[in-house]
Amino acid sequence: MSDIAANALRDLFQLDPQIVFLNHGSFGAAPKPVFAAYQEWQRRLERQPVKFLGRDLANHLQTARQTLGTYLNADADDLVFVPNATYGVNVVARSLDLGAGDEVLTTDHEYGACDRTWQFLSQKRGFRYRRQTISLPVTTPETIVEQLWQGVTPRTKVIFLSHITSATAVRFPVELICERARAAGILTLIDGAHAPGQIPLDLTAIDADFYTGNCHKWLMSAKGAGFLYARRDQQRLLEPLVVSWGWGTERPFTTNSDFLDYLEWTGTHDPSAYLSVPAAIQFQEEHEWTAVRQQCHNLVNQALARISGLTGLEPAYANDGFYQQMAIAPLPPIPDLTAFKTHLYDAFRVEAPCTEWHDRQFIRISVQGYNTQSDIDLLLAALQNLLV
Repeated sequence: MSDIAANALRDLFQLDPQIVFLNHGSFGAAPKPVFAAYQEWQRRLERQPVKFLGRDLANHLQTARQTLGTYLNADADDLVFVPNATYGVNVVARSLDLGAGDEVLTTDHEYGACDRTWQFLSQKRGFRYRRQTISLPVTTPETIVEQLWQGVTPRTKVIFLSHITSATAVRFPVELICERARAAGILTLIDGAHAPGQIPLDLTAIDADFYTGNCHKWLMSAKGAGFLYARRDQQRLLEPLVVSWGWGTERPFTTNSDFLDYLEWTGTHDPSAYLSVPAAIQFQEEHEWTAVRQQCHNLVNQALARISGLTGLEPAYANDGFYQQMAIAPLPPIPDLTAFKTHLYDAFRVEAPCTEWHDRQFIRISVQGYNTQSDIDLLLAALQNLLV
């Protein structure tokens, strides 16, 4: 993808043209046509709220779920919209009957909000939340699985981990992990916050018991759209996070599925972000997003190689199969990382998170279709200036 093509895509986003925006991974960015579809759904809601919410919404949500299900290779009735992946993690974590003597196994790469969910519940209910170290640099999928399995004990009831981690941008081999967990009778919950839209996603092939993801990040829907997938045979385990009209024997709104009714009918809210998901899928189809993703991957590869050449530090990955459009590059010790990031933005207009993980410092780079070669050049020029 040339700079001309990337600039054409950038014109389809509302991002500030004065900013080198290399942080798509944090909150995403919706293209103008997707945002327009989102606003049209809002207008339709406001024209006749009673009809829209009371009589039409069930069909609108079903249509959107069917489009998303086709995209994810999952039955639409095994998917429900939620505001974000953290919400999905909370639904599952709070539903499972865990107590003293039980263990939930995770990794030391997990997203802070979801980590806190499990910490909170473990303190409240008495089960153990166990973090297993997955060392950097990651080398092979099999090595990751074996490192994780060192934390499995006869008490392990659930394995929770990210598909693509937020802190380190590692793509974990969730297919292998879910297969091994199922053979051992261990439930799996995958946090796919960064996966939909960034990598091809086949929920049937992954075969997790529960999988939750965001649509507003790499799939680029309006913000506030995520999903929770549950295998049909495990849906009975889930309870509503908010008890409302979808629960009970008499339901004014019903899909004839406890899973969908419990989680879909939670009181008055604006469903427009959920309904914008088909527009986001259509946008990527119309703009040949498989090729766009590959070109973004190539820019990430180049950025990592150039940063490594600048710092002389070993990459976090043995090869480029462990990341797609988002990756981390190690930084040399910086006394005040917050001030470093602030200066990166204020002086050079580069938006990219600088983070600490296990007493090491990194810059995380997210490359989306609107980014160009010049964005990478400006990032490297800024780092060269700041790291001298």
